[in-house]
Amino acid sequence: MTVSSPAFPTELAAFEALLDRVAERQRQDFGQLDSEAKPDGSLITACDRWSDATLVAGLAELFPGEGVLSEEGSQSVPRSSAFWVVDPLDGTTNFAAGIPYWAISIARFEAGVPVLAVLDVPPLRQRIVAVRGGGAWRNHKRLAPPSARTQVAGCASLCSRSIGVLQKLPNRRFPGKIRLFGVASLNLVSVAMGQTVAALEATPKIWDLAAAWLVLTELRCPLRWLLQDPAQLVPGEDLARADYPVLAARNDETLTTFLPWAEALVAGDLPS
Repeated sequence: MTVSSPAFPTELAAFEALLDRVAERQRQDFGQLDSEAKPDGSLITACDRWSDATLVAGLAELFPGEGVLSEEGSQSVPRSSAFWVVDPLDGTTNFAAGIPYWAISIARFEAGVPVLAVLDVPPLRQRIVAVRGGGAWRNHKRLAPPSARTQVAGCASLCSRSIGVLQKLPNRRFPGKIRLFGVASLNLVSVAMGQTVAALEATPKIWDLAAAWLVLTELRCPLRWLLQDPAQLVPGEDLARADYPVLAARNDETLTTFLPWAEALVAGDLPS
């Protein structure tokens, strides 16, 4: 990581080593583990559990006194002034099915918003880092906002739960080529990377979106929170069932273009 932050400059090397350790274990376990269903229907593997425990323990050691909210651990908002939000393996369905596309998502929060974000993509050996007010990097190379680049492909990311909006507006042509990546954090950050022009997520949890949120913000991609704003987190609040449907776009014009489908998403029950 070539970026430093005045909040914890000496810990960055150890922090990156922690991420390297978890990413390497995930690459080794890929395609080797069985999965099981959690009560909410999502999948989990032994690697999810190991990754979560290792990251939570590592963060506690590196940043004592800063709480951690994680998908497989405590899902309540920590009461510490600074805290971490962790998704140890976003894209377990891909991971368990042998599809080499998943991510480790980590964000540090202060005053209710992410100030440091890391999205590591182990199968691609890519690491995206963002610092509030400082910009974003991929593998040490500074990223430019997608609005500064020509985008002609016109791909848009939908999650499996948002694709039903296509049936809600049958008389309107969807303004993009649809892509479903199967990884909520990477669905969103695909907009910031210039891979898609917009992304619509129906039921992301705070751990799905925490890191991508800051990357998008630093690369000047507008976000529209469709039901509730994650910047309004309450210390002690249990977020196990809290969804934050969101539309992300490469610029304001594109956001306006896709907004009817975003509004249809939260207007009522989608067709089954």
